[in-house]
Amino acid sequence: MLNSLRRMFSRGPAAGDPSVLQAWAQQRGCEFRRVRDGEGCVIDGRQGTQAWRIEWGPSQRDYIDGFELRLLAELDLPKSLQAMVLNRQLMDATEKAVYEQFVDDVKTRMDTEVPPEMRWLVTYARLGAQDLGRLSGRYGAVCSLLPWLQQWLASPLNDALAATLDQVPLEQPVVIAISRGRLVLRTAMRKPDLDALVLWHSVFEHALREARRLGTDWREAAVAGQNTLPSAWQQSELVPAGQPPGDEPTR
Repeated sequence: MLNSLRRMFSRGPAAGDPSVLQAWAQQRGCEFRRVRDGEGCVIDGRQGTQAWRIEWGPSQRDYIDGFELRLLAELDLPKSLQAMVLNRQLMDATEKAVYEQFVDDVKTRMDTEVPPEMRWLVTYARLGAQDLGRLSGRYGAVCSLLPWLQQWLASPLNDALAATLDQVPLEQPVVIAISRGRLVLRTAMRKPDLDALVLWHSVFEHALREARRLGTDWREAAVAGQNTLPSAWQQSELVPAGQPPGDEPTR
């Protein structure tokens, strides 16, 4: 279904030596290792007590051709919270593809080939241009809980994303998603690129820090009875925070 997206965002075959990523990791005191099949690498680090992981390797999504950069962390957030920020060209192309397959063909269910985060475009409410502000020409955003998304993007994460506007091509696929307590940033990276790693790691650090802060704020508000949707922040829905994302690259 998304083969057209793969062709649209294709940048040709990807390969490269991740030594530049290894040097960056070692300078920061992070753990670096190559994956067993030799195609890619994994970096484990921390933001205070919060564990995070960086993966560079073959793309796991049709909308990214070749190799991709993935940054991920497990967060103390409700499993029911689903949020996504993505570049505008990818959003528009995906919506067109979804419409053509599931509306024109009169299909009544989502194809399993469609990445789960892309299904959110037709499932959840979208943030308006006024809320996105200077980001609206480049990014779109959807969420199962719009007030949370509004606060997330009004935080210092906004400045971090704004820093990408002049440095990242319009057509480069970028997806930042929160689902079932996991934060993941995905973007194309054909070959190990230190400047790109530094840029996206900064975005990820801001997204992680502000998601953690909002999680704490909303939980405290829910306990105090001030949150308009406290059921979304019940302790029973929270996932363990700060644990490593796992031993193998994420899907």
